[in-house]
Amino acid sequence: MNTIASELPLQGGHFRPTNVAEVVDVIMDANAAARSLEIFGGGTKRSFGDHVFADALLDMSGLAGIEMYEPEELVIKVRAGTPMSLLRSALRKHNQHFAFEPPDYAALFGNVDAIDTIGGIVACNLSGPRRVLAGAARDSVLGIEGVNGRGEAFHSGGRTVKNVTGFDIPRLMTGSFGVLAALTSITLKIHPAPQYESTLVVSELDDSVALRTMSDLLQLPFEISAAAHLGGERSSASVTAIRIEGFRESVMARETEIEKRLQAYTGVKKLGTDESRHFWASLKDLSAFTVDDDACIWRLSLPCDQAASVAKSLGGPAIYDWGGSQVFVQSRAESMLSQADALRKRIAEAGGSASLLRATLDVRRQVGTFQPRHGALQEVGERLRRAFDPNGVLNPGKLASLSHGEA
Repeated sequence: MNTIASELPLQGGHFRPTNVAEVVDVIMDANAAARSLEIFGGGTKRSFGDHVFADALLDMSGLAGIEMYEPEELVIKVRAGTPMSLLRSALRKHNQHFAFEPPDYAALFGNVDAIDTIGGIVACNLSGPRRVLAGAARDSVLGIEGVNGRGEAFHSGGRTVKNVTGFDIPRLMTGSFGVLAALTSITLKIHPAPQYESTLVVSELDDSVALRTMSDLLQLPFEISAAAHLGGERSSASVTAIRIEGFRESVMARETEIEKRLQAYTGVKKLGTDESRHFWASLKDLSAFTVDDDACIWRLSLPCDQAASVAKSLGGPAIYDWGGSQVFVQSRAESMLSQADALRKRIAEAGGSASLLRATLDVRRQVGTFQPRHGALQEVGERLRRAFDPNGVLNPGKLASLSHGEA
């Protein structure tokens, strides 16, 4: 069995509702019977997070489809179980896209047949390289509908961004990993797809030099839509890439200015639109990592000026995205156990976090997936969870490591 793509078997039960009323019934019945539920969409991110100890599976793939799409208003409402492939196809017909560039980690987690869904993307708040310009997934979420752990259906937000009192529910649900509610529908902003794009690539830069270069360029008024560096301990030469998008004339003008800033480096290469799109699609899905069942991948969020030294200490190939503020580093399971405590302590001192994006079930059980929270942050998180799911029905254990560690 592939220990990344699969988890331990459930005690029993597989519920696949096809409407909100059925989701309400399943969750209310689970409360009455003191049973717990693991929320499941397409299966691409089931092993992202700590192990869920659940009695039954709540399969949300039956709630799929586009409920409302108004291209001229740049808004779309979709059911949470809708495959991303269907959404990309629908948006492409109108030359539109999700600006936050959602990644697809099915192959990374070892299950190429799994189906990436919009609910999973929003529940994990996953964003691709364009985050440096367009913001995160949560910045595109206008409204959320779902069923909380009490079995109560709710909706919040709408077709435009408005000030709200109390909880900002759409932002709260985005990145909650299903421990507060089962999402049923999501309303999102969409954007016109760029007409043209170009990527400037520099090879063989030292990681620290590459990070300084990206940081300097991102501070200039060039509207850079992606800045990434493939480095660390790699078998091939390092690659630093800068992407610009928009109308052709604008892209060419900005490209010229960026080239002037890169003239100190030799071997600067240009990637045209098709080649550029292929490069960034591969990077956002982390296809540069060659993974097997035992491979582990850290996802680090930390200040750019510390990223290179932290990644170097882990000793594996690294992908520095978002100009270096998000770093993915591959490691082996045997070294993971000895690295985790020291790494998380160092990351915490820098004000960042270290999460295990990919690891075997055994490693996640010993190390925990997420950076531990302490004190007031942990208390607030628990109060929120109890407010939405007082009986711990939904995804119990998914965020377990958030409560680990010293106070």
